[in-house]
Amino acid sequence: MKFKYFHRDVFKSGMGILIGLSLSKLFIHLFTNSFASYGIFRDELYYLACSHRLALGYVDQPPLSIYILAFNRLLFGESLFALRLLPAVTGALTVFLAGVIVRKLGGGKTAITIASLAVIFSPIQLAMNTIYSMNCFDILLWILAVLVLMPIVKDGSPKLWIVLGCVLGLGLLNKIGMLWFGFGLFAGLILTKYRKTFKTIWPWVCAALAFGLFLPYAIWNFTHNFAHIEFIKNASLFKYSGLAPIDFIFGQILLQNPVSLPVWLAGLYFFFFHKQGKTFRILGYIYLTAFLILLINGRSKPEYLTPAYPMLFAGGSVFLERLSYGKYWKWIKSAVPILILGSGIVLAPITLPILPVKTYIKYSNLLGMKPISYEGKELSELPQFYADMFGWENMAKTVAKVYHSLPEAEQSRTILFGQNYGEAGAMEYYRKTYDLPRVISSHNNYWIWGYGSEDFEAVILIGGSKEDYLSLFEQVEQAAIVQCDYCMPYENNLALYIARNLKVRMSELWSVKKHYE
Repeated sequence: MKFKYFHRDVFKSGMGILIGLSLSKLFIHLFTNSFASYGIFRDELYYLACSHRLALGYVDQPPLSIYILAFNRLLFGESLFALRLLPAVTGALTVFLAGVIVRKLGGGKTAITIASLAVIFSPIQLAMNTIYSMNCFDILLWILAVLVLMPIVKDGSPKLWIVLGCVLGLGLLNKIGMLWFGFGLFAGLILTKYRKTFKTIWPWVCAALAFGLFLPYAIWNFTHNFAHIEFIKNASLFKYSGLAPIDFIFGQILLQNPVSLPVWLAGLYFFFFHKQGKTFRILGYIYLTAFLILLINGRSKPEYLTPAYPMLFAGGSVFLERLSYGKYWKWIKSAVPILILGSGIVLAPITLPILPVKTYIKYSNLLGMKPISYEGKELSELPQFYADMFGWENMAKTVAKVYHSLPEAEQSRTILFGQNYGEAGAMEYYRKTYDLPRVISSHNNYWIWGYGSEDFEAVILIGGSKEDYLSLFEQVEQAAIVQCDYCMPYENNLALYIARNLKVRMSELWSVKKHYE
């Protein structure tokens, strides 16, 4: 009998809806991972390589997500499904925690439904929960930080500052972008009545804990010539030089689903002006501070602000639910969820690889959506997000044919050089499958990992030009061409070279080959 009433209360309160929608998010990604994925993404190959070389830091990221991946790899292996299991789980947890925020803001079933659907069908969040990266954990840690902050703001629970410091520290150890939350929190405290908390010890304890957890990565950077700062500088100057502030602004609308725009704008209004939401005005300041920092930077990718949206969806859904109580606004209860659901289904294939490739190309053309690359790369029929999932195994097969064509005695004294971490990571991933030689690269952390012993006779070079290589080697011969369907154009029709007799010492060459970007 007690179970029966509990069951009824769960669905009456909206928790049943929230659990159902969270599980739907999990199912979407598990189904995609099992039956519809295109292939391993370029960055995933690199992250796997990092997970075999655990350290306190990496050129392009703090270490937390890599340690999580190493543990996940030990438990489940390196299959595509295993690799993408945690992003699927974190996506479902994000939906659930967004619903919890709705409940804490006083929202009911309508608000839970709107907020959950907005999170589920945010195109960029579909993408971030499709592949393994630090981004899925970044979103989850932001929303956890919001949940910890809310009772601090509402009830003045001082000891929760300790928990908040731990969450922020873990967030920083996962991705530097958690700094924007910290700056927003500081601004929000200064600009509201909560500035008085600076007279207590607790905000300082929070900051000290966050810094303490982040300290290993700070030390790593100090001992590696501030590699991450150099990486960010180079990425801004070269990799993302084509981005402009207007791209960042319009990207917020497109990446979060244009139909959801009224929801998160309502969330901003709710936190700043609504009587019920003003208690948590600090959340609005966190969003605006992060937005302004990234906008002023001028080279920020629109996706960098994604972790800030679940809290806006939560606040906006509560405001819209309250609005729907009015005589002329009852349509909101059904119209908003239906519009988000419908538009989400239409847009889902743009960032969720659920359609066969040829079908996707036709579909995107039908929608009038041209392939995009925030890195200014040449594209063919697919956006960079999808194109970077193609061609890797075929590259490994082609390299293997070249390698095994060498005399057996020479094979043991041959190394393989990839121009970028995608090529190097892919060759390492398929190394056992196709019996490939040791892999090196000068891109990002591969440069730090070095070239190993100088005791080699031949180098198989992926891409580049023979003329350039002849300035470094006595003998260079083209051995094959790597071709692929749908991959990034700069990874297609790549020449494979066999180079022998390096003219300079490898240590001298390596010192000038560093490529952080």
